[in-house]
Amino acid sequence: MSAPAVLDTAPLDQAVHELREHAEAWSGTALPERIALLERMMPRIAEGAPAMVADAATAKGYPETSQWAAEDWITAPWALAQTIGAYLHVLRRIAAGRDPLDAGAVRSREGRTVVDVFPATASDRLLLNGFTAQVWTLPGTTREQVLARAAGEYRGRPGDPSVALVLGAGNVAAITPLDIVHKLYVDGEVVLAKMNPVNAYLRPHFEKVFAEFVERGWVRFVDGGAPEGAYLTTHDGVDTIHVTGSDRTHDAIVWGTGERAEERRRANTPVNEKPFTSELGGVSPCIVTPGPWSAADFRFQAEHIVTSKLNNSGHNCVATQVLLVPADWDGTERLLAEIRRVLRELPPRADYYPGAADRVGKVTAAHPAAEALGADDSCRVLVPDIEGLDDVMLTDEVFASALGVVRLPGADAPQFLRTATEFANDRLPGTLGATLLVHPRTERAHRAAVDEAVAELRYGTLGVNCWSAFGFLLGYTPWGAFPGHTRQDIGSGVGFVHNAFMLEDVEKTVLRAPFAPAPRGLLTGSPSLSPRPPYYVTNRTGLTTMRRLTAYTTDPRVTRLPGIFASALRG
Repeated sequence: MSAPAVLDTAPLDQAVHELREHAEAWSGTALPERIALLERMMPRIAEGAPAMVADAATAKGYPETSQWAAEDWITAPWALAQTIGAYLHVLRRIAAGRDPLDAGAVRSREGRTVVDVFPATASDRLLLNGFTAQVWTLPGTTREQVLARAAGEYRGRPGDPSVALVLGAGNVAAITPLDIVHKLYVDGEVVLAKMNPVNAYLRPHFEKVFAEFVERGWVRFVDGGAPEGAYLTTHDGVDTIHVTGSDRTHDAIVWGTGERAEERRRANTPVNEKPFTSELGGVSPCIVTPGPWSAADFRFQAEHIVTSKLNNSGHNCVATQVLLVPADWDGTERLLAEIRRVLRELPPRADYYPGAADRVGKVTAAHPAAEALGADDSCRVLVPDIEGLDDVMLTDEVFASALGVVRLPGADAPQFLRTATEFANDRLPGTLGATLLVHPRTERAHRAAVDEAVAELRYGTLGVNCWSAFGFLLGYTPWGAFPGHTRQDIGSGVGFVHNAFMLEDVEKTVLRAPFAPAPRGLLTGSPSLSPRPPYYVTNRTGLTTMRRLTAYTTDPRVTRLPGIFASALRG
């Protein structure tokens, strides 16, 4: 047996040393220059976008011209440009002597203080018409506190010069750069980003995007696996840690490994006490409220649900894993039939993330009657009737393209919503994201029941007729688990990232989207100008639309808009 490789710590030590040397310079960088740095990132994002998307598509097993590659435009260059645009919107307000938030955006709602964060600009209202986002703050937070505490880094409460370690995620390309931007601009820290081995191929792209930050010693990228990560988490030169991954990763960092790790956790005697934020996933539900759905509604929402499952082959921390459906609604079987049809019609793609085959195999071993709906080498598994609470689909994050169905009692919408809310809160691990589907006429008829479900669901992002993952993309919307987890019971993590308004006291984000696309939304009571969203896996022109939308987001010229609309309407 060969001896284990000796870890070469010199490059890691050098990166930390260079960041520490320049941390004070970043803290002293004036707001106009911070704004200019972001503005100068936009052309680099636009220039590097095609190559970034091509490398991501290749790594996931399809050509850059495939319709699947639309997701790589969305979750890499567009998400980064959209979020930087959000920061620029807020920082320019502050530079102009205005408050980060309009006073009218912060209001009381049934005893809670809520903040309207999206749409924030005229472009938002035009390009994502009918989409809204509202941040709910912690109970007891006043409107005055929200307004006073926003953007503290730029309003008299700057952080100390510090080095943040960002342990990058291997699944979604934008996670690591967005975490870097948050650490720089919200927490005021310089950043050491360790790439995940799964997508370390993105490092050259990120280094080009952050070129000025790298040149000035404010950002460093390093490669490596678990040994390098473990070394850096205990490095004396690292002040704070942010990780996207699993609860196992968090626990290994905080409590160590081996026989004594669990003993330390129970005694609350961590081996690592550095300030720690994290985003750790879980089992995400989609709750389907019974209502007067038309045939077109069943088809459209089936596409929506399949998108929330198959985007990135299900390798998303908020991929829908469990459908909570009414057992006695005649629409349940119609919806499942449409889901099966969409799964069969989509072109093949493989589950590429390490360990996916084993995790799907665990599901099929527990469910011999599970339906395999993929073509060729596709891994699309539907478990149409989960019964026991100890089922693997309800206890483990599958992180692959397996979808389970739980049928819950409820003679009407209010009863079902109460049952589904309780099940999601108390039976499913994780509090990162959930999706609630409800027909507008059902919501009008049962306003109190829907409002109660929205208020009671304990998730950091709740999407109403909108997959919760959309909150990851907008920049204005804080992204993280519902508050309440501790280092001894970490769940889906602690803290929020993104959050361009730099809000404090965040409890959750509530997203809303039209139940039906234009123009059919006029008939359902959800009027908007938005056609089928380009991120739907069934969108026929999503690739072209997202390529054009990315160009506009990095360089918002009015002349680009007709091409975006022409493509989007054909989707």
